Amino acid sequence: MSEAKSNENSSVKVKCLVQQCLSAKLQVVLPDMEKNIEPEFVQIGRGVVFFVCFMKDATEADVDKLVRSVLGAKLSEPDNDPSKHIPILDIPGDILIIPQATLGGKIKGKVFQYHYNVNKDLGFELYSKFIELCKKYAREHPVWSKNSNLKIVNGTYGIRQVYSTETNGPYLHLIEF
Repeated sequence: MSEAKSNENSSVKVKCLVQQCLSAKLQVVLPDMEKNIEPEFVQIGRGVVFFVCFMKDATEADVDKLVRSVLGAKLSEPDNDPSKHIPILDIPGDILIIPQATLGGKIKGKVFQYHYNVNKDLGFELYSKFIELCKKYAREHPVWSKNSNLKIVNGTYGIRQVYSTETNGPYLHLIEF
């Protein structure tokens, strides 16, 4: 049974936790008092946060599929009808992208292990491609592209980041394939 479960876990190539938000803020540069480096932040207003993790077998084709899935998923609530759900690009709303390797963890006993995660170099490449494709598809979207105030911002791959958000409910969805 553990063999089947192991094979099942390794077949997942990408994971993205999607969180609807009213605002979000992410620290992207860590402070270093010795080097006189101040912390830097990115911030969005109403929109979504994508927490992204890539597994060992992930490819650029998987990144494209994930971007199309998360941008096209009907998870966002329009102002005029909160009972209805539409894609984030149709609202339109801001997007914050955060690398989140911990989504790939599997608990073993009392400890999380990350054996199925992609290596750091490939992870950085796939994360960069995810950002690039989100921006490309957003620019091409007829509703989103007409509003120059909207933005897509991202976190820094490979560092610990401080994150805060205001949500209109614990509205989280996990997309994986």
